[in-house]
Amino acid sequence: MVENRPFGNILPHLILWIGIAIMVFPVYLAFVGSTHEPTIISNGQMPLTPGSHFFENYYRTIFIGTTGTTREPVATMLMNSFVMAMAIACGKIFISILSAYAIVYFKFPLRMTAFWLIFITLMLPVEVRIYPTYKIASDLNLLDTYSGLTLPLVASATATLLFRQFFMTVPDELLEASRIDGAGPFRFFFDTLLPLSRTNMAALFVILFIYGWNQYLWPLLITTRDDMQTIVIGIKKMIVTSDALTEWQLVMATAMLAMLPPVFVVIAMQKLFVRGLVETEK
Repeated sequence: MVENRPFGNILPHLILWIGIAIMVFPVYLAFVGSTHEPTIISNGQMPLTPGSHFFENYYRTIFIGTTGTTREPVATMLMNSFVMAMAIACGKIFISILSAYAIVYFKFPLRMTAFWLIFITLMLPVEVRIYPTYKIASDLNLLDTYSGLTLPLVASATATLLFRQFFMTVPDELLEASRIDGAGPFRFFFDTLLPLSRTNMAALFVILFIYGWNQYLWPLLITTRDDMQTIVIGIKKMIVTSDALTEWQLVMATAMLAMLPPVFVVIAMQKLFVRGLVETEK
């Protein structure tokens, strides 16, 4: 029996709110800074209340751009990041679920060897194989293209492992029932496994979308044109280290805009994301 102790819950809730304040306060400061003039921020006199330049700063950030080393408006960079994150998330899930399906439900020579070769790639992150990957992308004329941004990052050993482990928990009776109904491999995959994998795919999509959105090293190498750079690269280029004055209000506005798509994805898929992580059969 769980006792109802109102005063015993004060300390946990207090710690929770303190943690929330620690995480949210820098975000709030960035929002406040994005609504003021650059001189107020550079002089260290920024107040804790929003200013009167909200619409002016955000309009200039989204549609005009800054005077830093990048001239592109944030709308272009947001689109590039969105295309990259969506392609990486959907591509990883598509390839991983098919490879896991083949490993679990098809008997072919060296099946487990193929799985372990996929699994070993976990020890080879992008940073380790960055030069040969860049060389191949350059030889294939993939520089400054969406294909170059996404294809080298599409394969995922982690997602393959997760789907494999989930498929191994699916009862064999479902496979036998599908065979009795005359369902072939593709029908069993689309009619049975895909619906069962919905929460897994949702959880992986959230994680992989944020992974693709936050990529920095690979987009920095593969893009040379301003119109192909992502939002993470754009924020770095807006911070000027030369004699020019960094327009901090636009940098903070860009940072606020860069957080919106990942936050929207997490909120929109929150229920499926939690179910995909905590369900007992996972």
